[in-house]
Amino acid sequence: MKWDWSAVSDFMPHFWDGLLVTLQILVLGSLVSFGLGLVWALLMRVPSRWVTWPVGVITEFVRNTPLLVQLFFLFYVLPEWNITFSALTTGVVAIGLHYSTYTMQVYRAGIEGVPVGQWEAATALNLSMRRTWTAVVLPQAIRRVAPALGNYVISMLKDTPLLMAITVLEMLGEARLFSQQNFQFTEPLTVIGVAFIVISYLASLALRALERRLAH
Repeated sequence: MKWDWSAVSDFMPHFWDGLLVTLQILVLGSLVSFGLGLVWALLMRVPSRWVTWPVGVITEFVRNTPLLVQLFFLFYVLPEWNITFSALTTGVVAIGLHYSTYTMQVYRAGIEGVPVGQWEAATALNLSMRRTWTAVVLPQAIRRVAPALGNYVISMLKDTPLLMAITVLEMLGEARLFSQQNFQFTEPLTVIGVAFIVISYLASLALRALERRLAH
């Protein structure tokens, strides 16, 4: 097998396009999963089965269904009900929704890990429920679970190639299209493999730095 640097050079413009799409999916999907996961976690603490039961059913269903199946459902089935999104939007929603069911569990663990004394102190200070959550509970809970949330960012990154199945041209999609058009597979696939390793490594370094900072 002969390595062709000219193929790498030809592929790089496509790689940068795919990288930009991948990062868009990762950032927006993370925001959706973190925000929606917190909503799920708070709803599960509502003292009413009329709220907790539907939320529990929905999140369990999403968590136990393959992400690829969810992508196909959102992209191919919803249009039959006149609900249509672009492929990129569908991918972001699918990844965000799927991982929100995992971040929900992380938030729940963080909230339950806040010492009872903190709740009692907030009550003694006559803080409102909203103030108790925003000033006492959530800041401590999120600080505890930030590293775990960060691990899901890396997991989301590794799942972005699944969006190729609904025509999103992220890094693997660009590599596949280039390979089919030019009959050169080794170089583009190697480039994106290295890119995933580098991005994951940089993300892990950032998470370690964040964890050390939060520890202080």
